[in-house]
Amino acid sequence: MSPANAIDASSEKYLRGKYAICGVGETSYRRGSDETTRALATWAIGNAMEDAGMTAADIDGMLDYSGNDSTFANFVAGDLGIRLNFYMDVHGGGSSIEALIGIAMGVIEAGMCKTVAIFRAMNGYSQIRIGGTGARSAVPIVGDQIHNRAYGWQSAGQMFAPTFLRHMYDYGTTPEQVAHVKQAHAKHASNNPKAYYKKRYTVADVINSRIICKPLHLLDCCVETDNATCVIVTRLDRARDCRNRAAVIQSVAGRVSKPRADMHYQHGPISTVAGHYAKNILWPNAGVGPEDIDVTGSYDAFTFTTMLQLEDYGFCKKGEGGDYVSSGAIELGGKRPNNTSGGHLCEGYTHGMNMVIENTRQLRGEVDDSCPVGPDGKKQHTYDYSEGGCRQVKNAELSANLGWANPGTGSAMVMARDHK
Repeated sequence: MSPANAIDASSEKYLRGKYAICGVGETSYRRGSDETTRALATWAIGNAMEDAGMTAADIDGMLDYSGNDSTFANFVAGDLGIRLNFYMDVHGGGSSIEALIGIAMGVIEAGMCKTVAIFRAMNGYSQIRIGGTGARSAVPIVGDQIHNRAYGWQSAGQMFAPTFLRHMYDYGTTPEQVAHVKQAHAKHASNNPKAYYKKRYTVADVINSRIICKPLHLLDCCVETDNATCVIVTRLDRARDCRNRAAVIQSVAGRVSKPRADMHYQHGPISTVAGHYAKNILWPNAGVGPEDIDVTGSYDAFTFTTMLQLEDYGFCKKGEGGDYVSSGAIELGGKRPNNTSGGHLCEGYTHGMNMVIENTRQLRGEVDDSCPVGPDGKKQHTYDYSEGGCRQVKNAELSANLGWANPGTGSAMVMARDHK
């Protein structure tokens, strides 16, 4: 007998290929924006509308997510002249974007609206720093914080590091192996004109950088930036009338949790993350498996979060994540490049949406790198991945995005190139 909470993929697969991302947009990735998150949001949404060839009249739904640092969807919509039939503001970060894409599909399917803009706006460096420094560090311990703050778990690194430590203990994974994630993402960012950090780092650079929280070094940790990002979701038939090629949504898993998401260390093994459960929704609904994926976008708040997700979503066997990320497979030119924009480690930090934007562009074949532009206005990709060159994955047909909120919660999505 199937578990009570098992998903019947046969009832869900009928949305496969029915919806698409038709527009993407972002601001620059900066430190010190001198702008409100509301202004950043209008900038990113405006860019996504321009990318899709849409006007305010074409959008009637809006979703956003925040960690007490963003702004309300209906306020932003008014600034852009958009009248909404549906909106929702969601508290959350890492695993929000894939989950909200699923919600957008659901509300469109229910007839509540036709086209949904999803945005994330954050001054993650100049205003609300996620690391817990500044004024936040003086906040009294209240409510559920008694489970973590009392033990010194305030920053994400402090809260997540025990999962990495346990993986090292269980499987012999080394910091050097995981440092290859930074090396790969830095390689990709060096070919991304908009990345905040464009320097190519080596494994030795990572290991020799100062310890932030054992076993995490400074260069194992993501960058803090001020920015906003947006994706627009609609039915595929409408998306095909837009300016650019659609990225077709094949499957979404949203906010899948381990049995104890509030304190996942109370449910072992703690070296296993929520992707272990999410994969049982993601792959059957998409009708493909990890071996079919050409490019991945994994949530890289830290180097090891990428490793854990790739492992638990089935891109390698459990315990072999260190070998996988250090094998060259995740680099441009490798078997399955990951975070080809540089991700959170190098491009900028925007709670997962920039990796969805990047994979949308990969599936279009129009990544914004330094390759020349042809007479038709399209990029003429060289597939030369040397520094300052190309970052387009050749013949990218299927992508997977793996979102992370914490070890106990995750979301994911599979998209396909549209050939019509």
